[in-house]
Amino acid sequence: MFGLGTQELIIILVIALLIFGPKKLPELARSTGKAINEFRKASSGILDEEEEKKKEKKESKKEETALKSEKEESVEKIKVKEQ
Repeated sequence: MFGLGTQELIIILVIALLIFGPKKLPELARSTGKAINEFRKASSGILDEEEEKKKEKKESKKEETALKSEKEESVEKIKVKEQ
């Protein structure tokens, strides 16, 4: 966990307790947890949007190739009718 051992974490928690006090520390932890949760939701939302864009691009390419093949078929039919 970031190269921190148990002793370092205890020291950090004791310093935070001394600075913020026992009443404020749980509030800070709660708000930090909420902020991390919101960040995760936002980042997963961005990733979902990127995946949707990729899917849309693939679908549009498939539609374009389908239209091209339909055009080629219609051109071939016209050529056959003209002969």
